[in-house]
Amino acid sequence: MTAEKSKIVIGITGGIAAYKAPELVRILMKAGHDVKVAMTENATRFIAPLTLEALSKHKVITDMFEDSTDPLAHISWGQESDLVIIAPATANFIAKAAHGIADDFLSTMVLAATAPVLICPAMNSEMYANSITQENIKKLADQGCVIMHPGEGELACNTTGPGRLPDPLDIAERAFLMISRQDLSGLKIMVTAGPTVEAIDPVRYITNRSSGKMGYAIARAAVMRGAEVTLISGPTALAPPAGSTLISIKTAEEMKNAVFEHHEKMDVIIKAAAVADYRPSLSADQKIKKTKDDMSINLVKNPDILSELGKSNTKPGRVLVGFAAETENVLDNAKEKMTRKNLDMIVVNDVSRKDAGFDVDTNKVNFIFKDGSNEELPLLSKEEVANHLLDKIKVIREGLS
Repeated sequence: MTAEKSKIVIGITGGIAAYKAPELVRILMKAGHDVKVAMTENATRFIAPLTLEALSKHKVITDMFEDSTDPLAHISWGQESDLVIIAPATANFIAKAAHGIADDFLSTMVLAATAPVLICPAMNSEMYANSITQENIKKLADQGCVIMHPGEGELACNTTGPGRLPDPLDIAERAFLMISRQDLSGLKIMVTAGPTVEAIDPVRYITNRSSGKMGYAIARAAVMRGAEVTLISGPTALAPPAGSTLISIKTAEEMKNAVFEHHEKMDVIIKAAAVADYRPSLSADQKIKKTKDDMSINLVKNPDILSELGKSNTKPGRVLVGFAAETENVLDNAKEKMTRKNLDMIVVNDVSRKDAGFDVDTNKVNFIFKDGSNEELPLLSKEEVANHLLDKIKVIREGLS
């Protein structure tokens, strides 16, 4: 779960992008939040309220004067919720909100809202570029609303340009950021993630099965909680968390260079990457042709980045966290690694488990601490593991201060 269970209101206005709203509701509901939906009358021409009611498990309000509507809902919804999202927000609705016009349930609720408001404009590109619309958007931003600017591309009106409603996943990410506790604000955190690849020739390489999911989950959770995150990542199929600074690398040497270029300014370093222990001693310039003979590859050791960090970990208050992927003697091997590499904490898991190894969305880990104590977590999502880890890092930092 991205944050504590929050009350979120989604307002849908009358634009073609309204068809994306059910997916946004589904994402927020899946994350464990309580979602209510309000629609303008024109929005109901694009999508039926029944669809949103089925997804949200709440009655959708479209008319302030419906007999079944709480007569004070236009006040309470915006004041008792944790976040109001308007998606899509048409030029007409933006104009009304900017000038305090309250002529239906949704516009009245926004005018009375004390909760943070996230506005996601979606319209024809010329309407969006119009100076009046831009003035209205600026006015709402000046009043404290968060504006999520539209994407560019082909629009339903057969034009191309800015005006597309952002993907529901991106809107949800911004919403999660707005409702998350900002308890890591001011901290600089480095996270390494993914595998490294070590070339044999221009076609072949040595790597490992790391997907990067655990490291990316940690980076995302840290961003959500207000940290300034530098993510150093080997090749993955994952999108970097919005708000993080991504440094892409391929080899262990490149990983080492990136880590040591930025490590001095970091308050926390979390080494979740699966860095190759060995690399071919020679990498052929041309593709090695197949012959009838067997072929041997001579391997040499890669730099031990974590050990070098441990030796130079002299910055007061800095926390250094390592990861250990083990298949046997899990705790003993991890404790030895933590001591040898001078870590403040190590996260260990048994990668032979199908539900906690590589390329899955869950993990079952043990936290081992410098004093020899350990804490075993149940099987959790990698996002939940990430937040538990960040909680422990906070405690360690408090003990170091």
